[in-house]
Amino acid sequence: MKILTRDLTLKTSGAGDLINITDELRGILKESKLKEGAMTVFAVGSTFAVTSFEYEPGLIKDMKELYEKLVPSNRSYGHDDTWGDANGFSHLRAALQGPSLTLPFRSSQLLTGVWQQVVAAEFDNRPRTRQIIVQLMGE
Repeated sequence: MKILTRDLTLKTSGAGDLINITDELRGILKESKLKEGAMTVFAVGSTFAVTSFEYEPGLIKDMKELYEKLVPSNRSYGHDDTWGDANGFSHLRAALQGPSLTLPFRSSQLLTGVWQQVVAAEFDNRPRTRQIIVQLMGE
């Protein structure tokens, strides 16, 4: 069994930025030449996350509305009092969504549904340069 680790760097535009990274992940898998195993995708940062959904305009809008309903950006949080950076909502949203996702692969293909994409979710209240760690285990 082999373990390969790759980095993916993204520039985001701030809170609400949802970026489809599926093609980049497929490229990393293809380059690895691994046939079967698992890919872990890990978002580095406490206001950044990864998830999976059908990446289309209606659902992108729905996801943004869901995050706003669950954790409103227009109120104060304890974290804001601690650091004064007004991004408490960003930390809460990222904690709810989670920093990682594991995807199986077989015959050098990610085993995702037809309409299922992997999405990087920026929750911080400012543009960022983000790192995603992609680790493949397989043969």
